[in-house]
Amino acid sequence: MNIHMIKARDLPDLWFQAVHDILDDGRRFTIDRGSYAGQTRLEYDYFCGHVIHPYTMPLIPDIPPSCGIPNPVEEAYIYGGDGYERSYIEYLMTGHKEPGESYTYGERLSRAPITGNKLDWWHADNQEIIDKRDVDGKIVFEEDGVLYLNQIEWAIATYKRFGHRNNQMVLQVAHPSDMTLLDPPCLRSIDTRIQDGRLNFIVYFRSWDLWGGLPANLAGIQNLKNYMAAEIGVDDGEMMVESKGLHLYGYAEDLAKLRCLRE
Repeated sequence: MNIHMIKARDLPDLWFQAVHDILDDGRRFTIDRGSYAGQTRLEYDYFCGHVIHPYTMPLIPDIPPSCGIPNPVEEAYIYGGDGYERSYIEYLMTGHKEPGESYTYGERLSRAPITGNKLDWWHADNQEIIDKRDVDGKIVFEEDGVLYLNQIEWAIATYKRFGHRNNQMVLQVAHPSDMTLLDPPCLRSIDTRIQDGRLNFIVYFRSWDLWGGLPANLAGIQNLKNYMAAEIGVDDGEMMVESKGLHLYGYAEDLAKLRCLRE
């Protein structure tokens, strides 16, 4: 496998370099299952991106007017506005889920049920296994007899209480039972690390749409990182992103060539 690595100044720079390079380094294949089955796409074998200043505005791609193509992401999609009933930040950071949605990233991050053995150990106050905390309505809360965990607030509180050298604070999106879904979550985890007084994110996507998905996802995740850093009381830091399935669908290939001034 070819590991493609990019070091970028900011999020628009990461997107542009990844779009530019996949036209040369991506492998073309036919999709067997899932979204766009039967179509072709270009895909990196494995992609690693290191973004030094992901908080630099703007967060979405820069499309020169001379290209004559729309931006793959509208600001209203990220922050809310005309034409969008729900902002991407709400989708990522709140537990709200619409009928018919099998999951949202926000539900997984901010409204994760505590069940099974973990719930038994919690009720038994087994402090050799469980880090039991107060049901405060924010970090841990109860609804209709079910106990829920807000991973975002738990990580913030843990860093503030126990200090910054902690390798346990991984925001988990994936569940083992996601194997049963026809379209399981693409975002699997957001790992965190505080170093030199800055909060850094390490983000992994199992499959990732490069043209519109990557810039929207990372703009939202950067807003999450900014919120967490402020709440913890540290500076906003870098972002490392990885995927074994970063791809460019066939419909976007011509747009990519226009943006990169390629024939």
